[in-house]
Amino acid sequence: MKNSTIIKRLFMTKAIAFALLLGSCNSEAQPPKSAIKNGDIIFHTSQSEQSKAIQLATESTYSHCGIISIENGKIYVIEAVQPVKKTPFEEFVERGKQGKYVVKRLRNAESVLTDATLNAMRIEGAKMIGKSYDSRFNWGDDEIYCSELVWKIYERATGIHLGELKQMKDFNFGDPIVQGVLKKRYNGKIPWEEQVISPADIFDSEELVTVAD
Repeated sequence: MKNSTIIKRLFMTKAIAFALLLGSCNSEAQPPKSAIKNGDIIFHTSQSEQSKAIQLATESTYSHCGIISIENGKIYVIEAVQPVKKTPFEEFVERGKQGKYVVKRLRNAESVLTDATLNAMRIEGAKMIGKSYDSRFNWGDDEIYCSELVWKIYERATGIHLGELKQMKDFNFGDPIVQGVLKKRYNGKIPWEEQVISPADIFDSEELVTVAD
């Protein structure tokens, strides 16, 4: 009887520890609520087919980004995938490599991201919802890619440039993986002079500071 009681206690202890461990693991996908705000920018390493090529061409760990939007206490990410949409935060995080992400914020957010400005950003974002993802990285608004979406929303709502625009020719296209994607997308007709902004350019912007990773 005594041994049976000891075994039961050991079992209960292990069960409680396991439950706590599961709770800890699940909490990793949850952002620290005090560290995430409207207008923040979130980055992760996408697991899409083109992600590795983007990382190599831009010499960056991060290949995808979006803008945080908090609505009725729930956190979403406005992002350009196929199509441009509003994605629940947990879903965005789970799609990233190993569930890792970084959140950055405008350095002077408290003075710039007023309620009026955030509303203007929501309006600009709403204009993009439903548009197709731009796999050829053109600068027009007919189709949109991820960093273009972030850059244009900020530029149009605040006048701030999160990273300076480059041209296609400015990136590193030496790796065979990158060359393969270029051949598939452009069939030899690469628009070298096209304006472009990459997730890496936004990530490295001096206008931003890291608030969560």
